Amino acid sequence: MTKFYILRHGETEWNYNHNRYCGRTDIPLSCTGIKQANAVSQILKGIKFAKIYSSPLIRAKETARLIKENLSLTTSIETDERLIEIDFGRWEGKTKSQIQNEFPELWLKWANDPSNTKAGEIGETANEVYNRVYNFYHEKAQRYPDENILVVAHNTLNRIFIAGTLGLPFSKYRKLVQSNTGISILEIKEDNEFIWHQMNSFLHISSGSNHL
Repeated sequence: MTKFYILRHGETEWNYNHNRYCGRTDIPLSCTGIKQANAVSQILKGIKFAKIYSSPLIRAKETARLIKENLSLTTSIETDERLIEIDFGRWEGKTKSQIQNEFPELWLKWANDPSNTKAGEIGETANEVYNRVYNFYHEKAQRYPDENILVVAHNTLNRIFIAGTLGLPFSKYRKLVQSNTGISILEIKEDNEFIWHQMNSFLHISSGSNHL
């Protein structure tokens, strides 16, 4: 079996500032986000990681780097494009209320059927996101049997992936929470069975941030 320790990156200013939709916009961690990355490092202390994977966006890479440095890990950090946050299209940088006001019909289509609706009109569907993320985890489970892998990714991407592995309709993904630096633990067995041992543990965070 392969065990994945899956994190959402630390807080950014967009998370803090009215929780704006931040897909491909490449913004760094806030001061709070840096503190969260340092705090979660202590929770992960003592776990031997064969590999660290990160989204190519700076907020995820910085979270992974801080964890690696705090734990004095010798394994390298490798970025993978399949872990990048969903493309929100024309919703990028907007709050949920702004999107609902400016794109009322499209928002309802996305809320009811994200599987086949492109976010922000020109972004990605939930099916597209799930397929690329599923391929990543399946590939790494085959490559690293019986190892622990640290993965630093994103809010909506993680929730869509979790929903899919649990057999939930993607329209329910918003019922799943991924706090900044919350830890979820996924085990993939030899028969490709996906088992969640833990989801969104964030006791190390003194003040959680809202989710999109």
